[in-house]
Amino acid sequence: MLGFRWSGGGGAWCSAAPDGLGFPSSLRRSIPTLLQRPSLTLLRSPDGGGGGAARSADVVELEYADLNLKDLYGAGHLGQVRIRQHVNPLSSAFSAPVQVPDWKAVFQGSTLPLMVDIGCGSGRFLIWLAKNFPEPRNYLGLEIRQKLVQRSQFWVNELGLRNIYFMFANASVSFERLVSSYPGPLTLVSTLCPDPHFKKRHHKRRVLQKPLVDSISKNLCMEGQVFLQSDVLEVALDMRNQFDARLDEFEHIDTIDPNFLCDTQGWLLHNPMGIRTEREIHAELEGAKIFRRMYQKRNRRLSG
Repeated sequence: MLGFRWSGGGGAWCSAAPDGLGFPSSLRRSIPTLLQRPSLTLLRSPDGGGGGAARSADVVELEYADLNLKDLYGAGHLGQVRIRQHVNPLSSAFSAPVQVPDWKAVFQGSTLPLMVDIGCGSGRFLIWLAKNFPEPRNYLGLEIRQKLVQRSQFWVNELGLRNIYFMFANASVSFERLVSSYPGPLTLVSTLCPDPHFKKRHHKRRVLQKPLVDSISKNLCMEGQVFLQSDVLEVALDMRNQFDARLDEFEHIDTIDPNFLCDTQGWLLHNPMGIRTEREIHAELEGAKIFRRMYQKRNRRLSG
């Protein structure tokens, strides 16, 4: 059960997590101040293997229990879906940009601050934020696997949420068209555990390429954030290097607020979102480290 307390002076929600960390007002506007929920106990067999997949599914259900999505698995035959784990975004099947939706029809408040999750997977992570984040905000999930999008949007409709929408889209092709047309500010973009495309000749398939980074930089509002995460160090470094190369535009969050603690290599020690993604849960069950970075776009009016 999540606990919150009202911060007196700043008039904003803060975490009631044991570490008691809060955020400055500039950050509260655009990232969840839920911080770390008490982590579920991660149990592994004595030999460190076997049955991990089954346990990760169980832990996912526990982590997202308050959404009650399991009750909807049978409805519309959209519960357990078979999907391809790896998709080639350079395929001609994904080359056409999507049509921009009618934002007034999609969201109840079409000018609210927007978070975009690139490669949103099953959508549970974004649905949880849409339901639990205490400040008004809209959520857009972009996913290249259509069956996942269909199920995610089905869940959203069943839950009656009007601040979240999922789209079957290749972010590399459609991100600019979508976010530039949105009538409110883009305040947060996340790319969490994207497909690593390990083979060198497939690195060009990785989602965070220069044109997409350019579009994020162009459309993100001042003091907006970018949250990057991967359980594959090579992929995490690839994403990190692209934003570290733009330190005239972005600064890492720990340089703004020391409450965001990093290890000696500059990776955030904790997930600041208040909920773990499914991939994150699975990786931690396997004993993997999660590499995280969060950047904030510089406010040029203040720095200038």
